[in-house]
Amino acid sequence: MNKDDRDPGADGVQDEDSARPGPEEHGSTTGSRVSDDSGASAVSEEADGEAEEMADPEMSKDKQGSFWKELPILIVIAVVLAFVIRTWVMQAFYIPSGSMENTLLVGDRVLVNKVVYEIRDIRHGEVVVFNGDGSWDDPNTVVVPEPTNPLSRGFTWVQQQMGAAPTGKEYIKRVIGLPGDVVECCDEQRVTVNGVPLDEEDYLYPGSLATHEEFGPVTVPDGHVWVMGDHRAISADSRRNQGNPGGGAVPIDHVVGRAFVIIWPFDQAGGLGAPETFARLNDDA
Repeated sequence: MNKDDRDPGADGVQDEDSARPGPEEHGSTTGSRVSDDSGASAVSEEADGEAEEMADPEMSKDKQGSFWKELPILIVIAVVLAFVIRTWVMQAFYIPSGSMENTLLVGDRVLVNKVVYEIRDIRHGEVVVFNGDGSWDDPNTVVVPEPTNPLSRGFTWVQQQMGAAPTGKEYIKRVIGLPGDVVECCDEQRVTVNGVPLDEEDYLYPGSLATHEEFGPVTVPDGHVWVMGDHRAISADSRRNQGNPGGGAVPIDHVVGRAFVIIWPFDQAGGLGAPETFARLNDDA
């Protein structure tokens, strides 16, 4: 063994190229070592294929055409679902006046359950939305101006369905008396229902206890409810509509549903349950 065979390379490691024979080019008479570029060639061919696929205009057009064909169907489905939910299940309402302060403030949005009274009867103390046509003429009702063009009319309608604008047709009050109840005011500035005085301090507008107007005794007609606002000083409720059909009471079939939760603004969001003072009346019902 000569010196060249024993000595390592300059870096102390035997040169791998010198120790390992390289691949030979097939068909070469010299058997000389050549670089293997077949991998790079395959990658290049694959990239070219992908580029051709991405650049295929027909495929892109087909996808776009499919989307625009399906879009009207999706819109129709969404509109139908929204209509069904709004008509028979649940609806958002905008509070336009201060007649229910401080329970509900102007600009609040509430969700109204339209199904609950199909399952059970109305209960004392619940907050309900109803249509006052034929029974009420509330001067506090917000009159919504008729939009001047179809675009504005459509935009206003969408806002009303989302509870972002008043409808000008519905009222919101608290149920005080049910059919057959005898409602009267006052017993030491308290409303009584069937002789039971109501402790309303928790939900009435501050100072409203002194603003009760004497009325009754009134027997609530069959198929009607006696309703009052929490801000008694300004609420044009059953007390002030006794000269109208129903003697101030509202037909139950005019009740849209129960307002059960405030959804806007977020800092006031929460449930709208019947106050504790009505528990005895509801237990007896």
